[in-house]
Amino acid sequence: MPHRLPWPPLVAPAAGPATRPTTVTPATPDTDCLLDCRRLVGVRHGQRLWGPLDLRLRAGEAWHVQGPNGCGKTTLLRTLAGLRPPALGTLQRSATLQAGGCWWLGHHGPWAEELDALANLGHWLALAGAPAAAAARRTVLQALDVPAQRPVQQLSAGQRRKIGLAALALQPRALWLLDEPFDALDTASCAWLATQAQQHLQRGGAIVLSSHQALPAGFAACCVLALAAPRPAAAGGAAAARDRQVAWA
Repeated sequence: MPHRLPWPPLVAPAAGPATRPTTVTPATPDTDCLLDCRRLVGVRHGQRLWGPLDLRLRAGEAWHVQGPNGCGKTTLLRTLAGLRPPALGTLQRSATLQAGGCWWLGHHGPWAEELDALANLGHWLALAGAPAAAAARRTVLQALDVPAQRPVQQLSAGQRRKIGLAALALQPRALWLLDEPFDALDTASCAWLATQAQQHLQRGGAIVLSSHQALPAGFAACCVLALAAPRPAAAGGAAAARDRQVAWA
C-alpha cells in the first residue's frame, strides 16, 4: 500500500572490515533525472539476486521490472524506495524527488479490519501527511467500485488493493513504486490505473512497477528492466568467497 517515505533513505549498516556502506549524495544537476542508481547489488539470505545494476529514472518515464518469481523484483522496488539498503552501490535522488516524495504500493495494506474502506483510506492518508476530504475519498472509491462504508474484513482482495491505489489519485507524489499493482484487479480498474499513470507521467512524474502479466492496453509505454532468476550459490572457491563478501557488504 502507499507509504510516504522519508528522504534520504537509510545508510547500509556496518558489518566488519569488508563493509562498503551505501553512499547517498545529492543528484547531479540533470534536472530531468529523478533517481540515479549506480552499481546497485541486491542480496537476500546471503544470495545475490541482481546487480551490479545502473538505472537512471527521468521525469515522465515508466520502467517495467520483469522476471520470474524469486528474482528480486520486490527487493529492487524496496531498495529504490529506501526501505532496505542495497548490498553495494549508490542512490542519488534529485531535489525534485526529495521534495515531491514517493508512493510505495506493496502487496499488503495495514488496514484495520473492523473499519470501513472510507475510514481506512482517511486514516492512512492523514498518517502519510496527505489528508483528503471525505467527499474526495468517497468519489475515488466509487470510481474503483469499492463500497466505501463496508468493513475491510468483508472486502475482496481486489477491493482491498484498490484502497491503496486510491491514494495515487488523491495526493500527487513525484515517484510511484508499484509492486504487482494489477493483481486481483478487474478490467475496469486496470483501465482506471492506466489512465492515472498516463496523467501522472504527463505531469512530470515517474513510475517503476513490477508485473508478472502483460500491462493493460492503454498503459503508458515502459522501458523494460528484465531480471534473471538467481543462480545457485557456488559451493566453494573464489566465486563463493566473492558472494559471501557481497552478502555482508
